[in-house]
Amino acid sequence: MTIASRTAPEEDDFASEEAVSYAAASNPLLGVLPGLLLTFGIAAVAFFVRGEIGIAALSPLILSIVLGMVVSNTVGVPAITRPGVTFSLKRILRFAIILLGLQLTVAQIIEVGGTGAAIVVATLVSTFLFTKAMGRVLGVDRRLAELIAAGTSVCGASAVIATNLVTRGSDEDVAYAVACVTVFGSASMLLYPVIQTKLMLDPTGYGLWAGATIHEVAQVVAAAFQGGEAAGQFGTIAKLSRVALLAPLILSLGFFAGRGRSGEGAAAGKPPVPWFVFGFLALVVVNSLVAIPADIHAALVLATTFLLSAALAAMGLETNVFKLKAKGLRPLVLGTVSWLFISCFGLGLVLITGF
Repeated sequence: MTIASRTAPEEDDFASEEAVSYAAASNPLLGVLPGLLLTFGIAAVAFFVRGEIGIAALSPLILSIVLGMVVSNTVGVPAITRPGVTFSLKRILRFAIILLGLQLTVAQIIEVGGTGAAIVVATLVSTFLFTKAMGRVLGVDRRLAELIAAGTSVCGASAVIATNLVTRGSDEDVAYAVACVTVFGSASMLLYPVIQTKLMLDPTGYGLWAGATIHEVAQVVAAAFQGGEAAGQFGTIAKLSRVALLAPLILSLGFFAGRGRSGEGAAAGKPPVPWFVFGFLALVVVNSLVAIPADIHAALVLATTFLLSAALAAMGLETNVFKLKAKGLRPLVLGTVSWLFISCFGLGLVLITGF
């Protein structure tokens, strides 16, 4: 019996994979280094491009995933970088989410006040549940609907990638959800200041509306400060208090995912335990009790954004554009409906309470 020989390209791929496996086994650091250089390099390019364009609200997180997708779907991803790309997707991502805790304090959350906090919580929970329900109505895959729901209701791309550690959607799911929250968050950033000129909300009311409903932190800052210093400051605080709710959301999703898997039997696999959330909460406490010097704090914020960008670059490197297209327009419709819901629901609560 004869065995078919491999073609030259197949032999090259096989040799590359063997080399990667050997390097990773002999020296774990050496195994992940090429992939880390690639994801960190893409993140660095994203920061550079953002600086050259000069649009502060254009997140390097978004640029990173786009650049990663361009590389993956044009020149391809070398086999030698795969361990490092996977490391960025898992370890670097979790570490960056933990560091997000240093951007919040308990005092900031309290500053929103009882009514403001109630509006933030009600808007977040209602939007998440509404988006999940509409996802079922539209026939959108549960995991993708959950990621769009998290990104819209909490804090954009960061919430999408953090939630996916529990939801376990595909890289294409993450890319689609990030695209949705980017497009609609940017639309809110541009439209809210125009709408405010007609509504003439109180500065704190406008800031609360922006902080409770716009997707990304940078988008909130850009939109809220168009209403003045008071609106900008309050909008930023409201948004950060909303980011803090990412922790209980992920813990809840992990709990219910675990119950679902246990109901499916042993074959369902180990339920996800989002331990990184406890690290996030611990750093919120540390940031509340310890006065971190302003320059060090600014460096930590920059480092956190860079690491998140590297993780999203890795996500882009794992994304297949053709699989992304195959998901169709229904998820986009879901993102649109979810965006309209959170904008109108949040505004309604601000108007009703007279905040």
